Amino acid sequence: MKHIFLLIFSALLLSCQSQAEVSIVESVKVGAEQTEEYLPLLQGRRVALLANHTAMVGDKHLVDTLLAANINVVGILSPEHGFRGGADAGEHVANSTDEKTGIPIWSLYDGNTKRPADKVMQAFDVLVVDMQDVGLRFYTYYITMLRMIDACADFGHSVIVLDRPNPNGMYVDGPVLDMKHKSGVGALPIPVVHGLTMGEIALMARGEGWCKECELSVIRCRNYTHQSRYILPVAPSPNLRTQHAIYLYPSTCLFEGTICSLGRGTEFPFEVYGHPGYVGSEFCFTPCSMAGAKHPPHEDKECRGVDLRSKPDEEIIAEGFNLAYVIDAYHNLTAKGYTAEEFFTPMFEKLVGVDYVRKMITEGHSAEQISLVWREELEQFKALRQRYLLYEE
Repeated sequence: MKHIFLLIFSALLLSCQSQAEVSIVESVKVGAEQTEEYLPLLQGRRVALLANHTAMVGDKHLVDTLLAANINVVGILSPEHGFRGGADAGEHVANSTDEKTGIPIWSLYDGNTKRPADKVMQAFDVLVVDMQDVGLRFYTYYITMLRMIDACADFGHSVIVLDRPNPNGMYVDGPVLDMKHKSGVGALPIPVVHGLTMGEIALMARGEGWCKECELSVIRCRNYTHQSRYILPVAPSPNLRTQHAIYLYPSTCLFEGTICSLGRGTEFPFEVYGHPGYVGSEFCFTPCSMAGAKHPPHEDKECRGVDLRSKPDEEIIAEGFNLAYVIDAYHNLTAKGYTAEEFFTPMFEKLVGVDYVRKMITEGHSAEQISLVWREELEQFKALRQRYLLYEE
């Protein structure tokens, strides 16, 4: 399924790779490529897919691979951004039909449906999950997967996760979610950067009782460790267009909970931040309406701020979950007269997951001082995480 959106964003993503990085991609075999392991589990069964545009098996989509193997695919369940990956963050996506195959697409992101209707659940026997995650607590694909695991448990269906590498899987960092802030962008008591693949997080959720018990299989990647620098061959969502943006995303996504722009509506989302009132910077950008960002914050207004596009990847990874960007913008704008109540929005706690981060920023603490608060709880999570790892550290 070579949709125009997929081709454009794949080209953008690949354009930032060196030849050495591409060779890393070629050495890893994702779960969907291990057809000899999962096709026998699907023969003679009614199969539903929880998948999107990232579910590629080589140069073919998983749907085409299954149909070519005479697997009875009865429906496709689509997550945030839709089956083809082009919808805005949080945009409602209606049910539809796949143009190429005629298979019904049941949206799980239509504004109402957190799980399919009973008649949909009764239409299949086994759910196959294949979506490229980026390893963040607020990236919603894992939440959709867990809701479907619960639904499958209720109907006695089995679940098969075709695993893919976590491009941010080389470290674990950030505060563990205080479950009073549980939301559609944070569902489990895990840190912002959890260091797990989709298969591993499914096993952890089942093992810790965070989702219902069901028959769960994970088809592992080959030639992958958590230290692999896996370069995504397909952009996972409209505004994560480059590998550099994916590395910055854990930290710059926090601007979604402030009055600042993080570059939605530009050619470099998540790689910059700014605001019309930001002072002391020559760098500027103007967000405008475009595919994947129909009405971005500060649309058609010039923003001044910070350009992170030249920051080395390894430096970003070494710094981990970094509050310094938000702290910089907070001090810059409050010096211009903005209050803390104006700078932060309620979304900030949903993203960061705890109350104390906002409080400590407003009290003048540094990023390093704030990170000390979550260290003990983070170490406890790291110990728990070891029980569910499928890949070497």
